[in-house]
Amino acid sequence: MNRFVVGCCLALLVPFGALKAAEKGLNIGIVNFGKCIETSKYGQFEQKQFETMRVQMQKAIQDLDEQLNASATKLQDKDFIDSLSPEAETELKNKFQQLGEELQRYQSQYYQIMQQANMKLMHTVAELINEASGNVAKKAHLSLVLNKDAAFHYVDTLDITDEVIVELDKKFEKEGKTLEINQQPVKK
Repeated sequence: MNRFVVGCCLALLVPFGALKAAEKGLNIGIVNFGKCIETSKYGQFEQKQFETMRVQMQKAIQDLDEQLNASATKLQDKDFIDSLSPEAETELKNKFQQLGEELQRYQSQYYQIMQQANMKLMHTVAELINEASGNVAKKAHLSLVLNKDAAFHYVDTLDITDEVIVELDKKFEKEGKTLEINQQPVKK
């Protein structure tokens, strides 16, 4: 219990320490990470790559789902089943089972790949924003740059998001053409 009380007291004192640092001339900048992803050319490029992969994978799952539904419809049609030989009926049931298992594998892979791709997108953009924020901080003589989500409150004059986006776009223009060439299509 005493550790909890001490921890709470320290947590309450930290903002006062930050205020003392601010009084000593600590210059702070705030960056809106989400806005950087949504509006910078890098963020839009990465989102486009993610969306392309998502659409391709969904199409593969949709095609497989349609085949599974067609097999299910045939299996539910008594007249069709009665017209088949026992071997053909067994083959149709096996195909239905295989398609169901394959669909489950694809769906599992889809969620894993989408999660990995999203993490890659966030990591890549975070590194780029970190670099761009550092460049802006050097130019503006800032001592500290924070993500908007790390601050409970700040004045709008501390927001350097637009400057960071300009830096990101400059870097993209310099490297953008090679990025488009190096991207490989997603295989099914």
